[in-house]
Amino acid sequence: MKHITVNTYRKDKYYPRIVRAVGKILARADVVAPSDILIEMGNLSQKNYEAWRKGQVPYLERVFEGCLSKVNRILRIIGFHTHDLNMVPRLTAYHQWGNGKNRILRFSKSGDPNLEMAYSCHYIWNQSHGKKLKVINEAMPQPITEADTQKAACRLVLRCARSE
Repeated sequence: MKHITVNTYRKDKYYPRIVRAVGKILARADVVAPSDILIEMGNLSQKNYEAWRKGQVPYLERVFEGCLSKVNRILRIIGFHTHDLNMVPRLTAYHQWGNGKNRILRFSKSGDPNLEMAYSCHYIWNQSHGKKLKVINEAMPQPITEADTQKAACRLVLRCARSE
């Protein structure tokens, strides 16, 4: 497993996807939750998330799409990225939706407090609207330029030549 540090997290292969997901969420709200990022990235389906919130699934990790080490890595990168954006972390208790028991939901099978804290921490945007727009624009994919199209065409020609 690759160890993520404050010096290496920007080089991780998941970092660009996390930046895009945070940008998309910030475009519609001022609060970013790890579960929202995982849904935006495709590692958690909305249907499975809602089943967990209704108490139909014992813990959220059970319905993730992908391995848990990948999700733990993503959670660590989210923490570093939101810290760099100067977002304020706030712990949030997740309660079961619906009538009846007001049960606090679990994120992990182990119930590890550090892991539960990483999942339940929401990050709040507390800066100017102008800075928020700048972050959103930087997170969105850049428009494709003529040079990018030429590079892609060259790669395709090389792949075809190698396969023959």
